Amino acid sequence: MTGLSYDVVGIGNAIVDVLARSNDGFLADNDLPKGAVTLINRDRADRLYAACVATCHPVERSGGSAANTVATLASLGADTAFIGKVGNDALGERFRHTLRDEGVVFDTPSAGAGVPTARSLIFVTPDAQRTMNTFLGASTDFGADDLDSWLIASSAITYLEGYLWDRPAARQAFVRAAEMAHVAGNRVALSLSDMFCVDRHREGFIDLVAGHVDLLFANEEEIVALYQTSSFDEALQRVRGQCEVAALTRSERGSVVLSGDEIYVLDAEPVTSVIDTTGAGDAYAAGFLYGVSRNLGLEAAGRIGGIVAAEVICHIGARPTQPLGALVAGRVGHHI
Repeated sequence: MTGLSYDVVGIGNAIVDVLARSNDGFLADNDLPKGAVTLINRDRADRLYAACVATCHPVERSGGSAANTVATLASLGADTAFIGKVGNDALGERFRHTLRDEGVVFDTPSAGAGVPTARSLIFVTPDAQRTMNTFLGASTDFGADDLDSWLIASSAITYLEGYLWDRPAARQAFVRAAEMAHVAGNRVALSLSDMFCVDRHREGFIDLVAGHVDLLFANEEEIVALYQTSSFDEALQRVRGQCEVAALTRSERGSVVLSGDEIYVLDAEPVTSVIDTTGAGDAYAAGFLYGVSRNLGLEAAGRIGGIVAAEVICHIGARPTQPLGALVAGRVGHHI
């Protein structure tokens, strides 16, 4: 990073994750479609939280897709910041203090009185599948007025979380943030977040990628859904040339990174066991962006992404539980 204050600023939902080990019976009893990501209202969130506490013994942690990515980047040694909206409540303070303790700059003002902080109830079954129910709370108040123009101009990469695209005000903020970044000569990255999000906003995402995004992150299901193709290979050809770099993950089949005529097919990193896939894509993006920010090349960036994702899926929670610097240096051969 030269002449800039931050490697990456993330813009996304500020959410407290409520993580719980569960089983198929609990999902059925509470009418939870397995593997789905569902937006819920406050009443539903309260009822699910009560059921979760009564039977699942949850753990509460600072979360949110873009926040996970910048926190993981910070653990790699990157300089990161976050823009997102929390409520003026206990969960909001927990989110703010946790993110700052992890080394991320987070100064976005809280929402007005009575607006609660967002929370996501994540039920992890023994097969490592995650079922997410998210109450967006204060995140729905996010708009262009919450953007920090200096922070965006001072960051080499502005990273946008696709989940935030659900609200019109946030869509305007995304486009404005991308414009700010490009005016400053910086790059814009986007995560498509999940297949259901893509299905809701396909045309908007296609336009956003083609018009404003330099680095695109998507998994196999998301990129196929975006271009409505019958295969991953067809989707790969559709995305080629739509942005500078596309980093596409394929779970146990690793990832594919393409940029112009360059293409790298990378194997998945070995893991002893898969405990929780929550945050795997966020972790991959963090590792990849770290490699890009250090000019290590796209192949090395993809490998770092895979290494970091492999660490995260071996335990409950979306953020690393061990120092990542030595882990990555030992696998890739770069000192970080």
